[in-house]
Amino acid sequence: MYNLLMKELKLGVNPFFYIMPFLTGALMLIPSWLYFLVLLYFCFLTIPNMFAGYKTQNDLIFTSMLPVTKKDIVKAKVSVIVILELMHILIAMIYGMISVRLYPNLIYLFFKPSFGFWGLCFVMIAIFNLIFISMYYKTAYKYGAATVVSITATILFAGCAEWLGIQNSFVSNLFKGAGTEHLTTHLFILIAGIMIFAIFTIIAYRIAIKRFEKVEI
Repeated sequence: MYNLLMKELKLGVNPFFYIMPFLTGALMLIPSWLYFLVLLYFCFLTIPNMFAGYKTQNDLIFTSMLPVTKKDIVKAKVSVIVILELMHILIAMIYGMISVRLYPNLIYLFFKPSFGFWGLCFVMIAIFNLIFISMYYKTAYKYGAATVVSITATILFAGCAEWLGIQNSFVSNLFKGAGTEHLTTHLFILIAGIMIFAIFTIIAYRIAIKRFEKVEI
């Protein structure tokens, strides 16, 4: 499993995708921007291009020729996705902390990059994983429909969250106003988001294994 994961990290993933988190994360420095987009760029750019590369390189055929099980193939791919997602989130969080200190008196039009906001980001990426991973492994080859549906779901989640922040005074205060200083509440949201991310990803992984076992290579 370790060697298969190293193969994915060194051969399957273009080195540029390891630089992307630093480039997209820098967008957190834009004052009062729509910060959900920083992580959505992972869904928009990294995943489609990465899986297009897998398809172009006939990665599935190559990997199936190795002495590995289908379960390990799925585990390696999902592990790579999660590693890249965590890179994007953690680096964006660092930029976010810098942004908050650069603009201490900024009035936020959209959600402030608080701990609670990052909890929502974990939920958004969890939804993406649940849909994309489970749909992709119906064939383990066609990624188009899985990408479109999962991206649509994440955009709807982000859009609904921001809409609530505009329409609902409690949500607005919690994520954009004085409520952002309530550290305990925001840490709770962050922990809940991480738990949802872990649960959804594990569910997607198990669904993917069952579906991939039925795929004839």
